Formats: sequence, C-alpha cells, structure tokens
Amino acid sequence: MPQLEVEDITLRFGGVVALDDLSFRAEPDSITSLIGPNGAGKTTLFNVVTRLYEANSGSVRLDGQELLATPAHEIANLGIARTFQNLALVPGLTVLDNVMIGEHSNTAGGFVTSLFGLQFLGREQATRRRGFELLDRLDLAQYAKMPAAGLPFGTLKRIELARALASGPSLLLLDEPASGLTHSEVAELGGVIRSIRDEFKLTVLLVEHHMGMVMEISDQVVVMEFGSKIAEGDPVTVRANPVVIEAYLGAS
Repeated sequence: MPQLEVEDITLRFGGVVALDDLSFRAEPDSITSLIGPNGAGKTTLFNVVTRLYEANSGSVRLDGQELLATPAHEIANLGIARTFQNLALVPGLTVLDNVMIGEHSNTAGGFVTSLFGLQFLGREQATRRRGFELLDRLDLAQYAKMPAAGLPFGTLKRIELARALASGPSLLLLDEPASGLTHSEVAELGGVIRSIRDEFKLTVLLVEHHMGMVMEISDQVVVMEFGSKIAEGDPVTVRANPVVIEAYLGAS
C-alpha cells in the first residue's frame, strides 16, 4: 500500500485555483519529488498535507488514515515532519536546543510531573542525547553548543533537517532544502537525503528547483503547473517528456 495517497485535492483562494484535482502516490521508503514553476502549487500541497490549509475537496491518506480529518496539532504525532523554504530556527538558542525542539511531539508528562519538574530527570537527558546523535549523524556535532545565529546558511539548512528528524517521522517533507546552497553543498545534500532515507526508513516528499539533484536522487517525479499534475514517472521518463520540457525543464 502506498504510504502517502493524495487524491483529487482541490484548493481555491477566492477565485484563484491553487490546486486543481491533484492526485499522486508516494511509496514507502521512496523519494518523490514535486517540481514545477514558481506558483505551481508545490508548497501549497505541503500546507494541505500538514493541515495549514484546508482543501476544498479531495483526500490525503497516510498509511490509510485520512489526514484531512486530523487537527493540525496532531499531524506530528502521526509521523509527519517538514522543513520550510525560509529557515524556522530560533536564532538565540543553541543548535542542540533547536534540534531538541523537534522532539516535543514525542515528549509527554502529566500535570504532577510537569508541576514538580520530574519529567526532566530522565526525559531531558534522553532528548538531549538523541539531539546530539542526530547532529553527529549530520556532521554538525561541533556546532551543538553554539547559537544558531551567525552560522553559515548551508549549516543552518542541515540543522533544520536534524530538527525535523528529531520527531522520528515516517514521512519527511522537504521544501526547497537546496535553496541558497552552493553547487558543492547541493551535491552533498543529495547524498545526505538518500542516506537518511535509507538509514531512518523514511518516505521523503521533496520540493526542489535543482533539477540535477532531483533527477539523481528521486524514485518518482511529479510535475505540476498551475496547481495541476501534467506528468508523473521515474526521472528518465519525466526528463524525456516533451510536455515537461516545454513547461519547465526547457529544451536541451
């Protein structure tokens, strides 16, 4: 069974159709990339999946469970995590503390334990240890005690990725993670995405404009234009599709 099923999603903002009867599936442990021109509706789809936007019609299912009936605050508990086009880190906190924020959906404590701070006796240590392990996995351990403010942009992008992984997701939504990175950083990021997919057994949904990286790491590519799907398939098939070439990739 596909892990993520998007079926006939339509979203309108007044008279503007942002998503138009959009459907696709993402298989477990796969990398599915959404590509298309700016304004095609890619990030809008992310916002529907994570319940920031309310679709007018359609269905989104994760492991068979309907997400559109799920409150937004419960999405992380279902195993969904995302990064954003614009960094959403807290500059004044240390890198480790920023990553630990990502584990908030996995922590729990009753009123009595919260009142007396008893949950911090063991839970905070475990959360901190887990955060450091993720930083080490992404070659960021040397930044753990530094404030996020002032660090290189490429480093901040990886910190945000570590924070998303901290919640232990099964579905990871990456919104233009290569934006603003150098050519060498983009190449490195592609390898990181594939390796964490394999290591953490993740299904990855990727929005990205760096076509080299998309075509190299994706199992499936969904091409969007004006909120609709115009093509879908493996990278080789999509790259050769004349409709895609005309609409987005450009003639070679």
